[in-house]
Amino acid sequence: MNYFSCLQPHSGIAQLKIIMKTHNIIIEKYKASMTLQELVGDYSIIGKNQEDTEITYKGILSLSLNEHNRIRAKWLINDVQVQQGTGFFKDNILVINFNYHGENLEIYKGVAVYRCLTKDVLDGFWSEKHGDPSFLGEEQCFRIKTETQLVD
Repeated sequence: MNYFSCLQPHSGIAQLKIIMKTHNIIIEKYKASMTLQELVGDYSIIGKNQEDTEITYKGILSLSLNEHNRIRAKWLINDVQVQQGTGFFKDNILVINFNYHGENLEIYKGVAVYRCLTKDVLDGFWSEKHGDPSFLGEEQCFRIKTETQLVD
């Protein structure tokens, strides 16, 4: 049984429009609609690098707003590597252009894209200019709740 099996052959465009409108209402009801200000905070992250391995990393992602109301991001990866970036947010999608200094002091640049699944969970992927173009890095972010947030 597929999505349109409830339509009779003679039901016409009007019934199809009703079904599509109902479908869109259901999707909107359950969509995690966030504002820019709600993104601000610290997230525990787990990720996988842009390569053909299953090696993972952990860290903290801190999101704040700059003077232009754009996202400012700072990652601390495996307690040693600092990365930073700026980005923008629209339709529950967060895009961040980031950079960091590698071991050889060369500056590495990339872009990270996150889907806001809920107000506390981001699911993303990323790519670096000098990374393996056959792969994308992956990252999941989970909001770190403060004691006040846990009590409320």
